[in-house]
Amino acid sequence: MTPVLDLAGIFVFALSGALQGVHKKLDVIGMAVLAFFTSVGGGVIRDLFIGVQPAAFRDAGYLLVPVAATVIAFFWHPQVERAMPGVLVFDAAGLGLFCAVGTTKAMYFGLAPVHAVFLGVCTAVGGGVIRDILSGEMPTLLYDRQLYAVPAMLGSTAMAVLYTLGVRGFVATLSSAVLAFAFRILAMRYGWRAPLARGMN
Repeated sequence: MTPVLDLAGIFVFALSGALQGVHKKLDVIGMAVLAFFTSVGGGVIRDLFIGVQPAAFRDAGYLLVPVAATVIAFFWHPQVERAMPGVLVFDAAGLGLFCAVGTTKAMYFGLAPVHAVFLGVCTAVGGGVIRDILSGEMPTLLYDRQLYAVPAMLGSTAMAVLYTLGVRGFVATLSSAVLAFAFRILAMRYGWRAPLARGMN
């Protein structure tokens, strides 16, 4: 992932974290904490599993972008809320990019494809899990009724298959990201939901 795309994805996820802080009536520090962990938490989890220093602790952009998102949400959250359909599209794009790149990095460091898929999904949804826990909500990952983790799993699996077949680089990343993005958009458009246990509504 190029730095620009990386930071764009971080910004969108940070914005969702900061807005969660607004909904929970947190102060600006609480908003910033949610913004930071929502945007970089998944990547930190991935890097710790791999055994490398998290990129979030090496580049100032990973801190400054969540701060910028917090400022925007703090002053202009009503306007951002009204623009949420557009934000959700960018969020879906970030989901696709993060799952593909997370899987690629895991395989580059020698993990088996199945483990790489797991870390790809962690990269994409891990920040949201941390956000929900910190804000006192049940993580949406545990009841994926809006099909958020499923697209990430699909994109990560595609990336792992392509990487194994020797198809790597921009084409593989873009293809996997677009697959996850498209599935997420279709799920939002048509209201697709993950099934509940038999007999449960």
